[in-house]
Amino acid sequence: MTLLQVMAADNATDVRVRTTVPTEIGAELAKYGIAFSRWDVVADATTTDSDALLAHYAPHIGELDAALRYRHIDVARIRPDDADPAWPATAAGARAKFLDEHRHAEDEVRFFAAGRGCFYLHLDDAVLATVCEAGDLLSVPAGTLHWFDMGARPDFIAIRFFEEADGWIGDFTGDPISASFPTLDELLA
Repeated sequence: MTLLQVMAADNATDVRVRTTVPTEIGAELAKYGIAFSRWDVVADATTTDSDALLAHYAPHIGELDAALRYRHIDVARIRPDDADPAWPATAAGARAKFLDEHRHAEDEVRFFAAGRGCFYLHLDDAVLATVCEAGDLLSVPAGTLHWFDMGARPDFIAIRFFEEADGWIGDFTGDPISASFPTLDELLA
């Protein structure tokens, strides 16, 4: 389920907003300059190759990138592979990369074609935990403090939009704030 939970930045138990209504989520995020929208979902996204996914979403991508701002558009896939004994360690490593607060020099734009992930946006005196699922598009402005949790069993396919090839690299703040907030799994429990 797509979810927005707004909490006080200094007290995660102080929940100010909790909603699963997409229009309410979009309106709340818009107050902070965060763009949220929904695109149609490919029913078999998990078995559709990346080129076919990009072709399917080409009209949406073209509209989003009308100014030709994004020079690098790709598909990131993290899918459970229980047949691979190394998968749990690979998944844990992928998850750990972005669990700490950071920012990017460019907007972070993600469309979830399948699965889910949670962006925690540290904005002024609040943290907005935004759980995105298949069909959700989120655009986080450059410089926004945030972290990302893909859950204990990562499973998502996301189309990523970058101005520069290294646009995904984070500038980590060193602030331990993320440890004080519920994980993706805890938010959905």
